[in-house]
Order: sequence, then C-alpha cells, then structure tokens
Amino acid sequence: TATTEIYTRSIVGSVRCVLETDLELASKVAFIGGASKGLGRACADVLAQEGAKLTMCSRTAADLHQAAEEIRSATNADILEFPGDLDNPTTITSLVAATVERFGRLDVMVNNSGGPPLARAATATEDQWATAVQRSLLFFARMSQEALPHLRQQGSGRIINILASTVKQPIDNLALSGATRMGVVAYAKSLADEVGRDGITVNNVCPGSILSDRMLSNVTSRANELGISVEEALADRAKETAVGRVGEPEELAHLVAFLASSKSTYITGTTTMVDGGLVRSVL
Repeated sequence: TATTEIYTRSIVGSVRCVLETDLELASKVAFIGGASKGLGRACADVLAQEGAKLTMCSRTAADLHQAAEEIRSATNADILEFPGDLDNPTTITSLVAATVERFGRLDVMVNNSGGPPLARAATATEDQWATAVQRSLLFFARMSQEALPHLRQQGSGRIINILASTVKQPIDNLALSGATRMGVVAYAKSLADEVGRDGITVNNVCPGSILSDRMLSNVTSRANELGISVEEALADRAKETAVGRVGEPEELAHLVAFLASSKSTYITGTTTMVDGGLVRSVL
C-alpha cells in the first residue's frame, strides 16, 4: 500500500542517515596526549567509541591505566598505554615509535598538553615563560614533526591541536596561554600549507569554559582573588557564555572526532572555538 511504501522509504532513509554518520575511524590509530582525564580523556572516549585504536599518554601511570581500563571495558578498544612527560622531547620520540611498532601505522595526532603556568602579563617570571614556551608552543611542533614521516608515508593523516580560547580573547591570569598558543595558530597554518598535498590536515580546537581540571584551577584562583566561592565563580563563568552554562569535555571531543575522520578532508588550517559563545569576537 501507499502507507507501507512511505513507511518503508522512511526506514530506508533513516538507515542511510545512520550509515552516513559513520566517521570511518575503525581502522585508524590515534594518539591522545593528556589522556587520563579532562579533555584528553573525553577525546579518548569518543575516538574509542568510533572504533579507533589508541595510544594514550599521561604523566601519572596509575591514572592512565585506570582510564585505559575503563575505556577498554566500555568499548573493547585496543589501547597502548604510554606513561610519560610530554615536556620531554625524548618522550615524544619514544611514544611515536612505540605506537608505530605496536599498531603498524599512525593516523591521528590529538596534541594535548598540560597548560602553561598561571601568570599575568606584567609579572610573569623567566621560569614561567620558559615552561610556557616549551609546553604550549614547542610541544605542538615536536609532536607534529615526529609524526609527519609516518603520516606522509601512508598519504594521509590528521593533526589536531587542543589550544584554548585565549587565542581569541584574553583571560585573567592566563597571559602566557594566549601568548604561546597564538604561536601554535601561526605554526599550524604554515604546516597546513606544507602538508596539505600529502593528504594531511592540520586544525586547532580551542575550548573555552569547558569543565576540566585546568578550568577549575583557573576558576579557583579567580575565586580566591575575588573572595567568593568556587561555585559562585563557576556561575559567573557560565553567565559569560551565550548558552548560559559551562560545557562538558565530550562536547569538544565530538568535534575532534569529526576532524579526525574521513568527513573532514577539505578542512585544514582552521582554528575553531568550542566555547558556548564565550568569545565575542567576529574574527
């Protein structure tokens, strides 16, 4: 009947829609830095849900193992745990080598590091500047350069840098974040030009007002300065967004998964906010 035909067509359309949302990550190998908690953990969760094999890195082996076990239990993902300090260039060399040795390839780099020291522009110390430059600028270059031979060899790859909304709008006590991560934006734009014809894309994702340990640290510092509770400071931060709430790490991770996928082949050299409308700039 006509009704049956319409219903059948609707079901077929629904199935096609579901199939078309497949990000085709089941055969891919992804590295995630800072993967034991916060934004890195959320990225690991979502990529594992999409079927990717993972190398997860974090400084604290116990926290890393717990996170990896939880993801394995939930998704049956194949995961290489690599505890290490990504401030150390030799750690970066070793983890890329270990990933390729374990999985035979490397497809996706989710470059996520610990944030720079909390500091104000007028009073940041030499040591704070040195840490910020190493952790929030050179780290991203080192990760990309170490991975590029493997990505080029297979003729495809995704480099995704997790930065911060400070590249668009300053935040109190985070002057070093904006200063160093703006350098990553420029670096990533140049790198995208250099590797685009190798099938490799390079993009930046910038969280803002997303609930994580890093954000809580900054909010707590701000609350202490103002003499208010952390809850009040979080509420104030939520009011600054267009959507009126603080974001969840998974809301950033879903964009990362899309950029890691075969659906994003014509997106490169971009810097995208995931901030609930926190940043008011039109550029």
